[in-house]
Amino acid sequence: MRLAATNTIETGSVLAKAIFNDKGQVLLHEGVELADNLIYKLQEMGITYVYIKDVRTEDIQYKDPLTPKMRKQAIETIENVLKEVEANKELSGSLVIENASKRLSGLIRQLISEIRGNKELLTILSDVYTYDHYIFTHSLNVTLYSLAIGMKLQLLPKELEILGLGAILHDVGKMKVPADILLKPGKLTAEEFESIKKHPEDGFNILRKVETIPLLVAHCAFQHHERLNGSGYPRGLQGNEIHDFGKIIAIADVFDAVTSNRIYRQAMLPHEGLEVLYAGAGKLFDKKVIEVFRQAVAVYPVGVTVELNDGRKGVVCRQNTGLSDRPVIRILEEKGRNVEPYEADLGLELNSVITGCDTTLVQQ
Repeated sequence: MRLAATNTIETGSVLAKAIFNDKGQVLLHEGVELADNLIYKLQEMGITYVYIKDVRTEDIQYKDPLTPKMRKQAIETIENVLKEVEANKELSGSLVIENASKRLSGLIRQLISEIRGNKELLTILSDVYTYDHYIFTHSLNVTLYSLAIGMKLQLLPKELEILGLGAILHDVGKMKVPADILLKPGKLTAEEFESIKKHPEDGFNILRKVETIPLLVAHCAFQHHERLNGSGYPRGLQGNEIHDFGKIIAIADVFDAVTSNRIYRQAMLPHEGLEVLYAGAGKLFDKKVIEVFRQAVAVYPVGVTVELNDGRKGVVCRQNTGLSDRPVIRILEEKGRNVEPYEADLGLELNSVITGCDTTLVQQ
C-alpha cells in the first residue's frame, strides 16, 4: 500500500486501508474501488490522504498503534467521561471525574501496554474524524503521543500514569465552551477566543477538587497552552515555571492539532507537523522534548511517498529504530521513470536526504 492525496488519485484506485470515523464505524471498506463520486465525497469530507493498493508496494503495511476495537473503546471511554462532566456542570464535574478516574487509569495502563508492545515508531495518520467528536479523538491521540515521550524519557510507571491522566483530561475544560464556538469554521472573534482561552483554568478548577486525582493532573490541564517565552495562556508562565508534563502535553497537543483534519483546514503530514514544532523550539516549546518526540514518532510513516535529493522517488517501507527521519525507502522511480523496485536504507546512505513528499508517483 501507499499513501496518496485524494486530489491526485486516479479513478479505479483500490482502497488499501478501511476508513473509520471516530465512533469506530467503517465509512469505506478496504478493497473498495474508488469511483469518481467516492473520490469527490472523500475530498468533500476534508480527507486529504488515503491508502491505496499498488502492485509494487502490496507487501508494505501501515500498522496502527491501536487496533480499531481498542481505539473505539478508548474513545468511547473518554467521550462518556467528558459528556458526564458536561451534563454535571453545576457540580463542576468533580464527582463525575472521581467516579470515572478508575476507568481512565485502567485505560491508560492499557495504552501503555499497547505502546510498549508495538516496536514500531508511533504513527497516527489522520483517519476520518467527524468534527463534532474531534475533542475525544484528540484527547486519545495527545495521550498516546505524551506516553510515547514519557517512555522515551524513562519515566517511572506511576509518573507515566499521571502524565497519561493529565493528557487524557487536558481539554476537560472545553466541555464548558459553547459548541458553536468550538466548531466554528471561520476565524474566531476576540470575544470568542477569550471564551476558548478559559478552558485551561476551567479544567484546572474541575480537576483540583477531585481527591482521587493527583493535583499534577489538574496542572497539566492548566499549563498545556503555556509557552516557554511567556506568550501562552492563561497565566503567561515562562521556562521552568511550566512543569515538564505541561511541556510534554503542549507539544503533543499542537502536533496532533496540525496533523488532524479540522473543520477549518486539512491535516498536515507528520514531517510538516514536526516543522511547526521546530519553528517554535526554544521559544515556545522545549527543545529537549521535541527531540525526544522526534525519536518516538515516525516522521515519514510507512506508505508515504518521498523524493530524495538525487531525484529518486519511492515509498517508505519500514522504519529505522532511533532514526525516525531516515527510514528505508523502496525506490520506484529514477528520473521520472519506473525502475525495478529496490531498497535504499537512509540509515546507511548518509548522502541521501529526503527533500519532500510526492503523492503523484507514477503508477505501474
